[in-house]
Amino acid sequence: MDGKEKTTMADIRYVKLVPIGSVNPNNPLSDQSRAEQAELLNRCLNDYPKGIIIGKDITVGRYLLGEHELTMEKITYHVGFARKPSWEV
Repeated sequence: MDGKEKTTMADIRYVKLVPIGSVNPNNPLSDQSRAEQAELLNRCLNDYPKGIIIGKDITVGRYLLGEHELTMEKITYHVGFARKPSWEV
C-alpha cells in the first residue's frame, strides 16, 4: 500500500482493543484516566499507521446504591491495522 489507498478488512493483520470508560463502581475512572483512554483511541486513528474501527463492544452495568440507581458504561473499540504500530508495546 502506498499510503493513499484505504485499509480494507482484507488488509487487517493486527487488532488493538481500546476501552473507554469503566463499569466498576468500586473503582471509578478519574478524569485523567478517561482522557488518557480517549488519547489512545485518537492515536490509533490518527498516527501512522492509521487504524480503522472494525467493531465495538458495549458493556453496561446497573447498580443500586441505597435508593439510587447508578448506570455505568464501557465501550471497547476494536481498531484494525495493516501492521502492528511501532509505538505499540
